[in-house]
Amino acid sequence: MLFEQIAKNKRKTIGLFLIFFFFVGLVGAALGYFMWRSAAMGLLIALVLGLIYGVYVFSQSTDIVMQMNHAHEVSGPAEAPELWHVVEDMALVAQVPMPRVFIIDDLSPNAFATGNNPNQAAVAATRGILETLNRNELEGVMAHEMTHVRNYDIRVQTLAVALTSLIALLANFGTNFMFFGGGSRRDDENNATSVIGMLVSLLVLILAPMVATMVQLAISRNREFLADAGAVELTRNPQALIQALQKISQSQPMETENVAPSSAGLYISNPLSADNMNKLFATHPPVEERIAALEKM
Repeated sequence: MLFEQIAKNKRKTIGLFLIFFFFVGLVGAALGYFMWRSAAMGLLIALVLGLIYGVYVFSQSTDIVMQMNHAHEVSGPAEAPELWHVVEDMALVAQVPMPRVFIIDDLSPNAFATGNNPNQAAVAATRGILETLNRNELEGVMAHEMTHVRNYDIRVQTLAVALTSLIALLANFGTNFMFFGGGSRRDDENNATSVIGMLVSLLVLILAPMVATMVQLAISRNREFLADAGAVELTRNPQALIQALQKISQSQPMETENVAPSSAGLYISNPLSADNMNKLFATHPPVEERIAALEKM
């Protein structure tokens, strides 16, 4: 059941990314047709901007993410012995390099991992999680984070954020152009096919950012299920992660000054609020669903 769950989640992620790339192309084509009556030109612009923005996003360092979340680095095992040794053990089991370790001075229990690859990875844990969880539960959480590192999940999420931002950028450019001058080449505006094409392009530009955000969040939720399954693979103890998730979900949100909203999806549980209001726009799957999946393992 465990490996079937892992394989299923990987297939779902691939499918979601195919949808993502389709929408990037669709928005680029809509922008090109809306502005210049050339879908090919829009596709080219989307490709160029995608490459430039992707390089920019991936150049952001782990240190920036940690600074945004007010995390300070643990210099060695003497400063936080249990956390250090748990991370060390889980990294060894996951067969990834020992990541840098950070602590966030917040009483709400939570944790996250960042880094574009295992050699540049870092994990952060709040002061609250160290005070709330026992060692087995902490191992379950860190095994979850090591799975994110091993599976290059941070790179996946970074790419999803970049694609969402690119789609929003293209769509905003097109809609703003409409309000400040409209489309070009009005000589054929009475042509029925052209009018329909313009209306469809405008509809795509308006709706695409919302759909892209929904796909991005679906990828984030799917990777959480995959990391939960990976944690069980590493620890062979699903009950430890179940108990950890229960304790985390019953705690108060983190202080807003300690969390960058853009990094909320990185945490093992939404650090700002419960994700139960609207599943389509939730950064994480409901804890009840995660626990149900773990209990089947």
